[in-house]
Amino acid sequence: MKLIQRPLYTERVIPFINKQVIKVLAGQRRVGKSYVMLQLMEHIRNTDQNANIIYINMELDDYIHIKTHVDLSTYLEDKFIVGGNNYFFIDEVQEVKEFERTLRSLLAKGICDIYCTGSNANMLSGELATFLSGRYLVFNIHSLSYQEFLQFHQLENKFESLILYLRYGGMPFLSNIGLQEELPYEYLRNVYSTILLKDVVARENIRNVSFLENLVTYLADNTGSLFSASNISKYLKSQRVDISPQLTINYLRALCNTFFVHKVVRSEIGGLKIFEIGEKYYFEDLGLRNAIVGFNQRADIHKLMENAVYLFLIQQNYKVFVGKLGDKEIDFVADKNGAKIYVQVCLTIMDESTANREFGNLLKIEDNYPKYVITLNDLLIGQDNNGIIQKNLMDFLTSEL
Repeated sequence: MKLIQRPLYTERVIPFINKQVIKVLAGQRRVGKSYVMLQLMEHIRNTDQNANIIYINMELDDYIHIKTHVDLSTYLEDKFIVGGNNYFFIDEVQEVKEFERTLRSLLAKGICDIYCTGSNANMLSGELATFLSGRYLVFNIHSLSYQEFLQFHQLENKFESLILYLRYGGMPFLSNIGLQEELPYEYLRNVYSTILLKDVVARENIRNVSFLENLVTYLADNTGSLFSASNISKYLKSQRVDISPQLTINYLRALCNTFFVHKVVRSEIGGLKIFEIGEKYYFEDLGLRNAIVGFNQRADIHKLMENAVYLFLIQQNYKVFVGKLGDKEIDFVADKNGAKIYVQVCLTIMDESTANREFGNLLKIEDNYPKYVITLNDLLIGQDNNGIIQKNLMDFLTSEL
């Protein structure tokens, strides 16, 4: 099977090949971590003719007997060549209980170069951090960017393609199914069920599955809205669902741990203050969001635009916040190694009041970092309004920041 290259991620990992540090590919289930791993293996084979590659995919029945770190260590006992160029790859490593013990031992012995994938953030803050602090690097893998979506589906960069992306999202396997009618949503609903039941309910010991499903629906309906756990709890009580704010927080954390949704906190522009109350949530994949509540282009287009811009920024390795400037809000403040960009997203700026609001908020920021206003399909007007750049969404999602 031909692998469609994803250099956005492989080129970040390649410089660390044969460095004594564990390479962790982290991300939501089915976003293509395994294929990025296979592309790294292909690169190693092409550059090291003596490579001895050991690959374990914990989702395959072939490895069902590997349940604990003892089983894993036993399996690996005779797989490495003494003095050879050994590379060890393991997919969905969190399925092995106490896997970090085996990885620590292998790293200490220095007998192989280690790569693993995982679909739960707990393994980064818990299992790995406890045993391997400072000895692993995390590379976040995401669903397809809009540019990758065009490549995978062999589409031209035009408005109709953008709407397909906003409708069906960037799960890589959809390129094998096609984007006709309801077929993609059948697949996406199955992925959603797997993530919810296997990665959230089972791993996080969720008891109230009905509430969890209601919470996901609420997040999908309110994508990009500012709210707090207390407000969610009050809303659910109005629907005769009596859940405490703390339980809501726990369930939100569980959903974030699987990379299914992303929590974006508010940050004071020009200061260091992070606000603990009032955050936004965006989905890792637009298609999964639409599979839950449906795709309503007329009613939801602004939510989907915001979500798409957020995904683009994190795919480009930016750390993203919601900006707060007095009583004004900036949709996104994105930071990469101290360099920032500011982004406002709106459907159109054809009327004067909208233009004054979107450009006006950005004009109040007293620094010289790039500032963007992103609209759906307004004509590109380039550099204007005191250096603020207006771009349509299609062009922004295919740009280099």
